[in-house]
Amino acid sequence: MSTAASNNPARRRSLTMERTVSPAMQRTGQWVFSQDIPTDIIVEVEDASFSLHKFMLVAKSNYIRRLILESKESDLGRLDLSNIPGGSETFEKAAKFCYGVNFEITVHNVVALRCAAEYLQMTDKFCENNLASRTEDFLCQVALTNLSGSVIVLKTCENLLPIALDLGIVQRSVDVISTKACNEATFPSRTPPNWWTDELSILDVASFHKVITSMKSRGAKTLTISSAIITYVEKSLRDLVRDHSGNGIKFSSNPTNSELRIRQGEILESIISLFPSEKTAFPINFLCSLLRCAIYLKASITCKNELEKRISAILEHVTLDDLLVLSFTYDGESLFDLESVRKVISGFVTKEKSVDVFNGGNFKEVCSASMQRVAKTVDSYLGEIATYAALSISKFNGIANLVPKEARRNDDDLYRAIDIYLKFHPNLDEIEREKVCSSMDPLKLSYDARVHASQNKRLPVQMVLHALYYDQLKLRSGANDGGLPDAVATRGQLQADVSLAKENEALKSELMKMKMYISDIQKSNNNNNKATTSRTSTSTGMPKKTTFFSSMSKTLGKLNPFKHGSKDTSHLDDEVDLTKPRKRRFSIS
Repeated sequence: MSTAASNNPARRRSLTMERTVSPAMQRTGQWVFSQDIPTDIIVEVEDASFSLHKFMLVAKSNYIRRLILESKESDLGRLDLSNIPGGSETFEKAAKFCYGVNFEITVHNVVALRCAAEYLQMTDKFCENNLASRTEDFLCQVALTNLSGSVIVLKTCENLLPIALDLGIVQRSVDVISTKACNEATFPSRTPPNWWTDELSILDVASFHKVITSMKSRGAKTLTISSAIITYVEKSLRDLVRDHSGNGIKFSSNPTNSELRIRQGEILESIISLFPSEKTAFPINFLCSLLRCAIYLKASITCKNELEKRISAILEHVTLDDLLVLSFTYDGESLFDLESVRKVISGFVTKEKSVDVFNGGNFKEVCSASMQRVAKTVDSYLGEIATYAALSISKFNGIANLVPKEARRNDDDLYRAIDIYLKFHPNLDEIEREKVCSSMDPLKLSYDARVHASQNKRLPVQMVLHALYYDQLKLRSGANDGGLPDAVATRGQLQADVSLAKENEALKSELMKMKMYISDIQKSNNNNNKATTSRTSTSTGMPKKTTFFSSMSKTLGKLNPFKHGSKDTSHLDDEVDLTKPRKRRFSIS
């Protein structure tokens, strides 16, 4: 037949024209022009053209038959089928089926062929053992019998909506995938046990959402759901999430395409909506990575709030790297808005206080071990972000003050962070430096930290004095610095000593006033005594011996409020020694 075709001039001209028109015609010519009958219709599908025979097409396709019969043209020569599902490649296989040419049906093309058969009305109702029934048999007997094949079928459905949805192929594949995935999670048949999560990662987010929802309805465990979600996120948002390989934190290039960022934001929000209700379903490093993505992609408030709540619930497991991942932009050069970090820490502290009160405890007296771990991590975190010039005092103190003072066994780590902040912000005045140090309690510093603080020129003077006074107080009390002192008792002792110092100062002032008063009286008495002595000497010729105390006693007697009262004080001894004041406690000489 091929020889006869090559000897036919009309056929040769047709082949030459088809080679210049369409590569699809060149492929089709290998089996169409082996026939002796010339082609009578050209079918156009998108950019491809196929030169075919009407009678071969209408024998299998009721849709093409109706188009030809209903055409107003007496001899329809062209037919546009650009809307056929699967495009030109799928139509080519459907046309081969009409011509009886063998081709392979696979899990990758079966959905497109099934949808094209429905579109072309190539069903058994029109012709026995037609393309629709052939593809349906392949779906049931081959493609949808295992998880991998079902995932590929569902993946191909994504470009064939809504017809694939109307035919029930989407739901059937989802049901098979969810059933097989739940079985694999419980009874693994391959290694590694979570191999099936990699299979699901090829789906788009809408299909993945259907599968996870179906798995939940079948009672899948939280660990099973979370494993699938983590793998999917790491594959679909690989440019944004951190590397969990244990080799450190790595980030790929920063996406700049706005459309890509919008699509990634939609993926993120859809994934978060799938989270199990259990707050501890995901590791905290994964949640921190997602919250960082949400901040970068400017996700919705609801999305960010959900992530912040979940991180707060398990913040006792946080590491310094997790908080740093949450805080820095993808270039690593600048800080995000630290509002999310503040909300996470605040939420954890609120939860801890609520739990402690519920258990009948006193949060101010005893902090949980988890609260102490978080406090230490937060202080280390402050030391890392303190080097950034854009970090304001209010934001620095805002994070430091979120941790209750009772949660810190000592303030050494906080002091280190404050010292770093002062070092990298050298232009702060005295008041600003005092504000930075306001979150630290100098009485809770270790001996080495106090020694360093007493010599630290970056600290405000008041803080240095506090550190020095503390050591003096311990030396005076004979305390042993082998262990950490009780900060509350020390602070009380400090306040008591300050009160005593003020009282002694007041006593000193009172004593000075009394001495000045006595001195003034003494001068007045001396003048009076001189005048009296002069008169006495004149009248008796003998001077009378007087003393200072006797003269002062007489003078004070003039001021006696009872002199004219009912009590007689004239019998008091004039020789009483008034130079010795009454003993008073805590007086200072």
